[in-house]
Amino acid sequence: MNTDYSKSATTEEIRTRFDQDVERFSNLDTGQLTTIDAPLTMELCTAAAHYINPAATELLDIGCGAGNYTLKMLSKTANLNCTLNDLSLPMLERAKERVSAQTTGTVTIIQADMRQLELPDSHFDIILAAAVLHHLREDADWEFVFSKLYQSLKPGGSIWISDLIAHDSPAITQLFKDQYGAYLETLGGVEYREKVFNYIAYEDTPRSVGYQVDLLRKVGFKNIEILHKNSCFAAFGGVK
Repeated sequence: MNTDYSKSATTEEIRTRFDQDVERFSNLDTGQLTTIDAPLTMELCTAAAHYINPAATELLDIGCGAGNYTLKMLSKTANLNCTLNDLSLPMLERAKERVSAQTTGTVTIIQADMRQLELPDSHFDIILAAAVLHHLREDADWEFVFSKLYQSLKPGGSIWISDLIAHDSPAITQLFKDQYGAYLETLGGVEYREKVFNYIAYEDTPRSVGYQVDLLRKVGFKNIEILHKNSCFAAFGGVK
């Protein structure tokens, strides 16, 4: 995909916005209201991880925000060692505070762009990536990050992704944009819908489920499963 990203948000701009939005990302019950089926996809991703890796000891949460996905994972698999990554230090500080209260394992925070993460090989049992990969731009970045995450998993480890997605068909893109717009209007009217659409257009470059599934296979993942898809959001993953 050849796209001009010169008018997209910089990493620094994205970090600054999330620095100021910690409270909104600290609600374990609702998740992000702008994300359709957020509580369901969080439940499905963490349940899938638990069923695939019931004896897990090492968790990596990419783009962890305030720690909701890790907290949900700990409710299923107790006392994991948790490595939390995010661009935003205030998010990480909140996540560490919340997660440390729920595990006897070690809690490590890494403030970094996911493309710049230095991860040990064959170390993690579970990787969670919620509402983060859609910030990747070029195809090369997508493949680099997927490869990096694959290498950091133990054999038999699994990755579970919950994210904003694109669609390959222009007509289906419009269908789900219209449906998502109607959903956003129920939250805050037309003005809120336009606000969300504007920051998605500026900050986000999502790819389709098909694109990401193909990429998971390309870098080596197997047993790929689509857990849920509704409108512009999906949850899916695979096993190393």
